Amino acid sequence: MDIVILAVVIAVVVLGALGGLIVGSRRKKQLPPPPPAAPDITAPPAEPHVGDEAETPREEPRRTIEEVDLPDGSAPVVVEEPPAEAPAIEIPEPTAGRLVRLRTRLSRSQNALGKGLLTLLSREHLDEDTWEEIEDTLLTADVGVLPTQELVERLRERVKVLGTRTPEELRTLLREELLTLVGRDMDRAVKTEPEDRKPGIVMVVGVNGTGKTTTTGKLARVLVADGQSVVLGAADTFRAAAADQLQTWGERVGAHTVRGPEAGDPASVAFDAVKEGKEMGANVVLIDTAGRLHTKTGLMDELGKVKRVVEKHAPVDEVLLVLDATTGQNGLVQARVFSEVVDITGIVLTKLDGTAKGGIVVAVQRELGVPVKLIGLGEGADDLAPFEPEAFVDALIGE
Repeated sequence: MDIVILAVVIAVVVLGALGGLIVGSRRKKQLPPPPPAAPDITAPPAEPHVGDEAETPREEPRRTIEEVDLPDGSAPVVVEEPPAEAPAIEIPEPTAGRLVRLRTRLSRSQNALGKGLLTLLSREHLDEDTWEEIEDTLLTADVGVLPTQELVERLRERVKVLGTRTPEELRTLLREELLTLVGRDMDRAVKTEPEDRKPGIVMVVGVNGTGKTTTTGKLARVLVADGQSVVLGAADTFRAAAADQLQTWGERVGAHTVRGPEAGDPASVAFDAVKEGKEMGANVVLIDTAGRLHTKTGLMDELGKVKRVVEKHAPVDEVLLVLDATTGQNGLVQARVFSEVVDITGIVLTKLDGTAKGGIVVAVQRELGVPVKLIGLGEGADDLAPFEPEAFVDALIGE
């Protein structure tokens, strides 16, 4: 029995040894080849972390509060701003012969009057129907009833005496009669140089929308172009930005502008403007007044007050009324009311290069008994020209 047990034990040991050898050989066959050596790769810089992933801060030298230089508070820190560039001073073109240079602009819209009359007068037989057409042409051009009747009567008489009428004779005839109607002998100089004192004082008045403030600025350019120094008084304190507009015009030609608070007393601003003009030794003070409506009596009285206050310094040399030529006969109502408040000495007709009719020059002179002294022929800064009757009539009838 012992032999049998011993044989079983030996068999088990032998089987165990054989199984271990088999398993060991299988493991050796399944092992993969050793991996190749990994290349050296430089790790990218670590990204900053927050919270639990944050790195421990490194020790760095630090200054204490005693070691930091702090401002003592004795003087505030001033940040210097670059100086604003002054606007460049413009040199306006001379006014002599300016209307002649602008005549083409005037003739584009005005010569319908002159050419229409020349066409009618060139007819072989001038019967009553033709003369009525001539009258209608003049009335349509805003010449006015009485001046139209006078011109037609003179034309009738001269054409009858002339007999045969060549085109050149008709043109000469019409030119002479229109010059008589416009008035070649009227004094059209803007009075800015009184003999006994300085400065000359000019008030500019007119209804809103006629271009009054713009005309004042352009007039400053006219005076500067003629060698005079100018102070501008922004007495139109009722219209927003009127003072800014006038000051801009003044800065462009180097004219000083006196202004007051918005909605302030216009008479006070006008008074200060003349005062500063005296102190500066200026040649001319131009006062731009509010463009108030002529139907508001109280406001028109304020305009009279401005003139009275200014005259505490010296008499006003010129009161120029600015009229929009495109309003035609309606502008005569404005002219009439203004002339009752202040003594108008001259007319400025603006927008004569547009749809205006040239006859308004004659009508407004007859209405007020004062000459047209300046006319506006465009939107440009130098499009305000002294009125010259010959150049004006030549523009009406063409060359």
